[in-house]
Parts: sequence; C-alpha cells; structure tokens
Amino acid sequence: MIELKDLSQGFRNPELMQSLSQRIHQLSAQLSEPIKIMEVCGGHTHTIMKYGLNQLLPRNIEFIHGPGCPVCIMPKERIDHAIELAMLPEVILVTLGDMIRVPGSKGTLAQCRAKGGDVRPIYDPLDALEIAKQNPDRKVVFFAIGFETTTPMTAVLLELAEKQNVANLYFHINHVLVPPAVDAVMADGAAKVTAFIGPSHVSAITGSDIYQPIVDCYHTPVVVSGFEPVDVMQSILMIVEQKVQGIAKLEVQYTRVVTAKGNQAAQQKVASMFTLRPHFRWRGLGDIPLSSLVLSEQYRHRDAEIVFADALSDQAIEDHKACQCADILRGLAKPNQCRVFGRGCTPTKPMGSCMVSSEGACNAYYRYAGLAFDLDLNKDAAAKEATTDEAVTGKATTNEASINRAKTEKEITA
Repeated sequence: MIELKDLSQGFRNPELMQSLSQRIHQLSAQLSEPIKIMEVCGGHTHTIMKYGLNQLLPRNIEFIHGPGCPVCIMPKERIDHAIELAMLPEVILVTLGDMIRVPGSKGTLAQCRAKGGDVRPIYDPLDALEIAKQNPDRKVVFFAIGFETTTPMTAVLLELAEKQNVANLYFHINHVLVPPAVDAVMADGAAKVTAFIGPSHVSAITGSDIYQPIVDCYHTPVVVSGFEPVDVMQSILMIVEQKVQGIAKLEVQYTRVVTAKGNQAAQQKVASMFTLRPHFRWRGLGDIPLSSLVLSEQYRHRDAEIVFADALSDQAIEDHKACQCADILRGLAKPNQCRVFGRGCTPTKPMGSCMVSSEGACNAYYRYAGLAFDLDLNKDAAAKEATTDEAVTGKATTNEASINRAKTEKEITA
C-alpha cells in the first residue's frame, strides 16, 4: 500500500534539491541585477524557512515576504468586531482556530472567552451549521476569513443554511482577494519586488489567469508554485530563467493541480452569493478598493455587520507602535528586524498577528530560524552558499532554531 509520505518524498529529495540549487547558481551569474522574489503566501514562507531554501540560493536572489496570510492581514477593528459579537449574551461566535489568539484593541478572542464570551474555534466551516442547529435559541455568527481558497466553503455553508432553513446562522465576512493586494504592493513600489511566487491553492480555485494583469502592468514574472521544497526551488529556477532571457510572463509550476481557468463550479457558487466590497482595510497595506467580498443583496439578512450594526464599533485602529507587522506584510522588513521579535513578541505571547498565525512570517522565523538568524546575505555569505543535505532537509535550520529559541527564552526570563 502506498503511504502519504511516499507520495511527498520525491518533492523533498535532497539530490534533486542540490541539482536545482546548482542550476540556479549557474544561471544567476548571468543576471544583470539582483532578484527580489515575493512569495505571496505564508505557506511558502514556512516551506522556505523550514527547509532552509534561502541557504541554497546565491546572494543575488532574495526572498521578500508578502501579505498572503489571511489571519495576518486582518486589521484590529475587525478582530474587535468578533469580540464585540462574542460578548453579546445571545451570540455564539465561531471562527477558524488561528483567529482565537490574534490581538485586537480589546484583547483576543481567547481572552474574550475567559471573560464569558461564547467563542468556539472550528476547523470545518460546516461545523457552524451544526452548532446553529444545536442552539436554536441562540444567534450563531460565523466569522469567516480567508482568501479565494476558503471562500467556496463559506458559500456552501450559506447555501446549506438557506436550504435547511437554519435561520439563526449569520456571517461576518472577511474574505479577501490576492490580485488587489499584489497590485497594491507593486503600485506602492517601496518593496522593490521584481518577481512573484504565486499561491497554488488560491490558483486552484481562481485559475492562474488572475495574475496576468500583474505581469502585463508591471512587466514582472509570476510563477504559481506548489508548497513542497522542490516545487519552490523549481519555481525560483523558472523565475531566474525568465530574468536571464529578459522576459516577464506568467508560468505555472504546479501543473499537477492548477489550470488557467481554475475551478469554475466553485467560482460560480461564490459569484452567486457574494459581491465585491467597495473598500476593505488591510493590516499593513491600508485601504484597498474592491479587495474583499460581502454577501450579495439577497443574503443581507444574514450579514452580521448589518444585523448587529448597533453593537459594532466603526473606527480604524493601528497596530502597537513597537510591532512591525505592517512593514513585514508590505515586504519592507524581515521579522528578525523587529525589535520585539522573540522578546516582547513570541508565539505564546504574540504582540502582532504575524507571530500568531501558522502561516505568519514571524511565526516561521521563530519556529525554524530563531532569534539570532539573520537573512542579510552580505553578513554571512558562507551560510548562504551552503548546499548541504542538512540544509535541504531542514535539519540545519531546525537545530539552529532550537539553540536560538533557548537563547530567546533566557532573554525573556532575565
């Protein structure tokens, strides 16, 4: 019998990683200028850090971490909405697990629950339907988050609630879109991004064609990549090949799943239940027009922002001044450049959303690289050039992380 580990092993093969790394090194010598690659999704950031992929690249290729973590980009005022809803005696607030510890201006949902708010973490949106059925005398609010990947699941939940006449289920919609965020990064220009690694799970739903306007407008390569280390390294090689040839085009590395047009059945279901929200404020990127979704008119009777409008605050709230999540999400800073990283801000006591989420860049640095890790290639060229099996398999970075986390904990308790 074939086991799951057997299916993934080829995408983590050290020899193949070495071969890709060597080819990237060879071609990078022909580059006229450095490449700054933004991996849009936090899942890619975790792959890069876990397997030490940054150590396998030449010094003229740099990763810039992007705003592709739906928990990380949620502004404090939206978290406050969740807390305000949960504190209403008639409300049960359900949301995905990562949201529980994200701080708003009024604390976290975990702290809200400790104060008596009825907050229930779930891992399957359809659990919200069962909770609503089991509590007919309560109003159940599903605090929905995510990019295009998870929106179809919310659409299915809404469809079932309508068909089964579960009238006490409401939705606080925070579904956001990748292309407007990427466009905002490029339009700002501060991050100096010269290529993108696109998220494959989003693209499996939307199709890869959604990135073509970015390529055309900014003459910037976009390669849609899978999440295994071999996927990411092959995607980097595809970007380098484009740069050497002096071209910019959209390519799909993750051809085993992603197509140009995507899952059209899922797209149609989403389009039938949602419409574009005129404005949505992203943590770090600010207000981006037409970058998120809201329930369409026929479902507004389930829109928690309308039904509970009198209980919800309406004021933009900025992050803590010491927290640099905003700059990290814009690609202007690395996590270890934040002065509270690993000290005042840790996964067990996060100050910012990038440390909370399992897809957050700060979480990835803390988990796999530790406090002392420095991504400045000029400071440690030797480590950058390392192409050992340990770096490929993640053992080198993981061992280093253990040492650095021990140092960090000592500093915290000192």
